[in-house]
Amino acid sequence: MSFLKVLFRNLISGPSTDPFPFGETFTPKALRGRVVYDASKCTSCRTCEQVCIGGAIRFDNTPDGRRFLLWHDTCTFCGLCVFYCPQDALEMTTDWHLSHTQDEKFKMVEHGLMPKAACAACGAEYVAVAPTAKAFAGYEPTPEEVEELRQYCPRCRRKEAAKIAAAHPPAIAADPDTPEQGQS
Repeated sequence: MSFLKVLFRNLISGPSTDPFPFGETFTPKALRGRVVYDASKCTSCRTCEQVCIGGAIRFDNTPDGRRFLLWHDTCTFCGLCVFYCPQDALEMTTDWHLSHTQDEKFKMVEHGLMPKAACAACGAEYVAVAPTAKAFAGYEPTPEEVEELRQYCPRCRRKEAAKIAAAHPPAIAADPDTPEQGQS
């Protein structure tokens, strides 16, 4: 008769499972879900494509520029692309709602485009990607300087970045044990 006690207790307390799919459910904060791409930060280094275990990331050259594709059907949500992206252009979200019917499988794609542009200095056509930090030789550029350099092709960008870095010499920390000039 002890099973009747358990039966009545369970009937009174209600179900102990999540209400999903009929209601909201708990999502852990550290859940690795859908990957989101930000083309404005991408330098097109293609590191994410190289480290992708499932081969879900592809870059294609199109007449409009360089296209980024991430197929969520083949993504294993391991997070390697996010970890190795030097510009933080990829981000893991907690969105795990990726179920779909078979006829919708080709819609489960994250798209991005880095458009072609004409260089402001020489007029050459290039893919307008974000400049890398190493172009500034140790100087941390402001967002305005990054946007200014985006309008140049890689060759002209190196020249302009060198000018910006030269205008901001590195700060040399004063050694407290070394006497300043004029003092002995």
